Amino acid sequence: MSNGPLVLRAGALEAALSPAAGGSLLWLRHGGEDVLRPAPEDCHDPLGMASFPLVPYANRIANGRFSFDGRDYQLPRNFGDHPHSIHGTGWQAAWTVADQGADAVRLVQDHARGAAWPWPYRAEQHVALRPDAIDMRLTLTNIGDAPMPAGLGFHPYFLADAGTQLRFAATSLWLSTPDMLPDREVAADTLGDWSRGARVMGDTLIDNAYGGWDGHAIIARGDGLRVAVTASGADWLHVYRPPNSADFCIEPVSHCPDAINRADGMSVLAPGDATQLSMTIRIDK
Repeated sequence: MSNGPLVLRAGALEAALSPAAGGSLLWLRHGGEDVLRPAPEDCHDPLGMASFPLVPYANRIANGRFSFDGRDYQLPRNFGDHPHSIHGTGWQAAWTVADQGADAVRLVQDHARGAAWPWPYRAEQHVALRPDAIDMRLTLTNIGDAPMPAGLGFHPYFLADAGTQLRFAATSLWLSTPDMLPDREVAADTLGDWSRGARVMGDTLIDNAYGGWDGHAIIARGDGLRVAVTASGADWLHVYRPPNSADFCIEPVSHCPDAINRADGMSVLAPGDATQLSMTIRIDK
């Protein structure tokens, strides 16, 4: 297999992936125009990519510690000096190309039980292009002999200009602690009413989880580009915007941060069972 980008095309839409760098998207372009933040040339860091998959959990696990099925676990830190384990293991692993065509690819990541995640699993990522949309689907299968907590998500970085507006509907918002763990559930419009559409750009940090998301979001850029994001298997939407950034993230995820340590918890897969999450990004110029 070539070490270069894996490029898919359908009509005016083009996407490139790096299986070796977490199965990440390098870019997504429509008519040569970037829809997502493009990765720098020769980038091998998933955090510099246009998007990366979250598997077998999304966002943070507090201090990497949790209890499950009567046992205590400690995951390693996997994000520099950040105190929490974050985003699972798939984004830091190499994926294998299982099937590939001109406009679609299937990537696979097999994980053996170990310190980073105590249960073995198989993750599959299906990416398919249409002339106006990219369809992405994650499947997580428990290939071990014991129950396993399971979560999925996508982490796309959308480009924004001064006029970019975001619109979506949710039922609640979790305010975060200073170290970015869910602290308190409040009304979804407490920090601004995204359901009516609101400007994305700003000089403060946004890093919050929205519950009861209806699976639809609209991004309208000031330059006229309109993007519709839809998802299934994702009851949560995590919104992340660094201060004064030219890009932002809306992350369809199956659970809130640190869900494994909370009463509602994460989904549990019995041996041989699987779960899925899908996301479509559609461009409407």
